[in-house]
Amino acid sequence: MLERRPLCSYNDTGYDVVAAVQSARVPLFSVGGGGFAGRLFGSCDGAAVVNAIETKDLSKIYKDFWGRPRVKALNSLNLTVRQGEVFGLLGPNGSGKTTTTKLLLGLIFPTSGQAYVLGKPAGDVATKARIGFLPEESYLYRFLNAEETLDFYGRLFKIPKKKRREKIDQLIEMVGLTDARKRPLKEYSKGMTRRIGLAQALINDPDVIFLDEPTSGLDPIGTREVKNLIIDLRKKGKTVLLCSHLLADVEEVCDRIALLVNGHLRKLGEVKELLSDKDALQFTVKKPPSDARRRIEKLVAEMGASLESVQNPVETLEELFLEVVRREQERKSQAKTKL
Repeated sequence: MLERRPLCSYNDTGYDVVAAVQSARVPLFSVGGGGFAGRLFGSCDGAAVVNAIETKDLSKIYKDFWGRPRVKALNSLNLTVRQGEVFGLLGPNGSGKTTTTKLLLGLIFPTSGQAYVLGKPAGDVATKARIGFLPEESYLYRFLNAEETLDFYGRLFKIPKKKRREKIDQLIEMVGLTDARKRPLKEYSKGMTRRIGLAQALINDPDVIFLDEPTSGLDPIGTREVKNLIIDLRKKGKTVLLCSHLLADVEEVCDRIALLVNGHLRKLGEVKELLSDKDALQFTVKKPPSDARRRIEKLVAEMGASLESVQNPVETLEELFLEVVRREQERKSQAKTKL
């Protein structure tokens, strides 16, 4: 008879089931043939939960024609992505981001180490039905329109016709292609192609979504819509692995990030924690009096510290752009109302 106990030991990569089981001398189930000791983490009520993504000493070496090692793209990656979080995978070109994604999707095989998605080995056929993927370049059938494209992928997932029809209408509206739903994809701009690609990645209502440069080719309004969509997916309990070179996008929507450089994991943690400067404080004062700066400088000097800078808050270029567009839309709307 197996004893069921809460497994609440926690570290940076999730709840340490192995340590908890060893200390309690409780047998650990083997899952997915090869087993995945440590793939589960427990909540304090004793309920076991599966990590959305986990890698253990994951490495990939690309070889030349003669089988000789040519490039070590990934070196002993240990990573855990919890369910329901937006996780950012960052790094310069050639850092191993694409290789990691391909390994997790089962498109290529590791040289050594293990990768798990939803508790199953990467590439597990049944698990793939619960995964959505938007590659950096969407390779879709150019002569199909938006409806036909989504219907094709919906049929691959064996979604019933009525539910498929409802899902297609919902996704086309969500990505803003209602007016272009009947146009063949060969007439789409790059931004429109990214939108239909994103809809395709969500047709099966996946639990884990891989997004590779999802805002590439989108205008600021489309970029904002995609970021809002990612936040909505998190609210629904979906797990999103986001690869992007646009650091502002990652900073805004991701809960945690991993920074890869030359195949090595160099930084891992919560965005706010990694970006905060513990040696400085920042204050924002509304409508300060005219002598506020002098008085603050005097107070700081009395404390034996130095005042590094005093400046007015600055909004981002994206915020300015969206505000100008919003005002223009309101102006047009009011003009039509007067007519």
